[in-house]
Amino acid sequence: MSGHRLPRFLLLCAGAMLAAGTVFAQAKVGIINTQKSLLDTAEMKKAQAAMEATFKPRQDALEKLQREIQVIQQQLQTMAGKLTPQAEQELQFNGQRKQKDVQRMTEDLQADVDFARSDILRKAGAAMQDVVTKLAEGKGLDVLIDVSNTVYFKPALDITAEATAAYDKAHPLK
Repeated sequence: MSGHRLPRFLLLCAGAMLAAGTVFAQAKVGIINTQKSLLDTAEMKKAQAAMEATFKPRQDALEKLQREIQVIQQQLQTMAGKLTPQAEQELQFNGQRKQKDVQRMTEDLQADVDFARSDILRKAGAAMQDVVTKLAEGKGLDVLIDVSNTVYFKPALDITAEATAAYDKAHPLK
């Protein structure tokens, strides 16, 4: 570049950077705790209670089986030397079988709970995304950042409670 063009180019670059900085400084930003806003909705609280009720019988059966294993272990400890070798072997076998049953039941229950939870979160998460988008647009926000990715923010920027309220309004319980 010639001697006259370089300063003009630098001036144009500096002007563009100042204009970009001005636009950026005027951006409206909001903060949201996406997880909290979703988990605090009436729908999620109802879904959590329904899940607990659905899986409670299986949880209770699992706890009963664990108590039975404890009883067998206590019998083996307190009756050591008093049982016939065959009776002791039967108790040990019974305890081992119940332990395998506990392991299988635990794995099955956890898999079913995880599947149900992820299905609920997927559906509600998509609905929350729509609600948050409308809320942000209604507030004239240019950027909405999740609180998990922020180091500092003014509490006035937080729209988490508003998102929860908007979700509850858009998706009332039936």
